[in-house]
Amino acid sequence: MPIWLSPYCARPRMTHCGLLLACLLTLLTGCRSAPGITCPAHRETLSGEPLGDIEGRIIDRVNSFILILPQLQLESGTLRSSDPARYIPSAVTRDGWLLQRISAQRFSAINAPQNMMMTFNCPLNPPH
Repeated sequence: MPIWLSPYCARPRMTHCGLLLACLLTLLTGCRSAPGITCPAHRETLSGEPLGDIEGRIIDRVNSFILILPQLQLESGTLRSSDPARYIPSAVTRDGWLLQRISAQRFSAINAPQNMMMTFNCPLNPPH
């Protein structure tokens, strides 16, 4: 009987399988890209004056989203709307940002005290 089939080697064999699985998962995780999708955005004042374009990452969780910018990360929390067919689902963060899901590919972040709004237009088919 081969030693790897012996009942005395069942435990070390499982340890080797576990080690192999751990190595495989580590390799796959290391190759994975950052979560979310990179989306271009237009920044402007609340009255519509342009402030320039930026890029941010959106992690879409359907009922909420996370917006990641170089100097800022905003989490919407649960987006709410009394009638999603008529009103945009939105939430206000602790820092006073109004975050909105305009559509499946468009998101906005508005901060009245800073007189700024950003509208993110995410690609339909993100590159892999």
